[in-house]
Amino acid sequence: MAMKPKVVTITLNPALDLTGSLNALNVGSVSLVNKGTLHPAGKGVNVAKVLAELGADVTVTGLLGADNQAGFCQLFEQIGVRDAFVRVAGATRINVKLVEESGQVSDINFPGVVVNDSDIARFEQTLFELADSHDVFVMAGSLPQGLSSQQCAKWVAALHQKGKKVLFDSSKAALTAGLEASPWLVKPNDEELSDWAGKTLKTDEALIEAAEQLAAKEIANVVVSLGAEGVMWLNSEGWLRSQPPQMDVVSTVGAGDTLVAGMCWGELNQWNKQETLGFATALSALAVSQVGVGVESIDTVLKVKESVQITSVKN
Repeated sequence: MAMKPKVVTITLNPALDLTGSLNALNVGSVSLVNKGTLHPAGKGVNVAKVLAELGADVTVTGLLGADNQAGFCQLFEQIGVRDAFVRVAGATRINVKLVEESGQVSDINFPGVVVNDSDIARFEQTLFELADSHDVFVMAGSLPQGLSSQQCAKWVAALHQKGKKVLFDSSKAALTAGLEASPWLVKPNDEELSDWAGKTLKTDEALIEAAEQLAAKEIANVVVSLGAEGVMWLNSEGWLRSQPPQMDVVSTVGAGDTLVAGMCWGELNQWNKQETLGFATALSALAVSQVGVGVESIDTVLKVKESVQITSVKN
């Protein structure tokens, strides 16, 4: 039996997502939720769930509040991933996601636990131990209080120097710092790329120019997520763009994480660029048509992939 490809996902600021579905959000007054769920999440945890369901050998790590870890432990056992999270004092945050009938999502994100130097040192030891036996890492999400974006970037740089492939997906200060550390892949959306560039990037040409500036920082793969408009991907082979088929949007929660998981799965299986982009785009497109993160049917993913259009982009 073939060995499963190995990967480590890193979630430094996980969350319990409290997701509510409602007709429409009435700002400043009472809104009635039709259905609600509370489940373990965080960008790296979401990526781990998708990769595990695709068939990867996944180890999850990061910093996890000890006071309310039970749901995470249950999820990790259920999806069959190895739990290497470092436990820290306090409770993991709760993030509120309100999904309207139109598909619009409003996020209310809490700050998370406060970590100290001892927590950070324990995590670093765990990370470098995992680097002895793993070559591919996904670092995704925001940072907890007490952990600087510079420290996060140092870890990315250290893994890069060890010859590891780091897929990096964050935002704001953490993204800016991480980009200087030469991760193997970054996946900003158009808004995050605009934040980094310091100006609103309104055209494909402007996005391409900014992405090429990122690639000049020794970032091998720059993947720009454009939502329903697809994905643009720059690497040493040049630019490719994907356009997914139109989907009935139920919720966009986790679609970006699913795209990262799809890109990672393609790399773990050493697929070519076109195959990887088509699969990752189909996986992400399907994610918006369901509630919750995960792979409901690989056959459906492959069927949607047939309708994904892949074109080269000429700058």
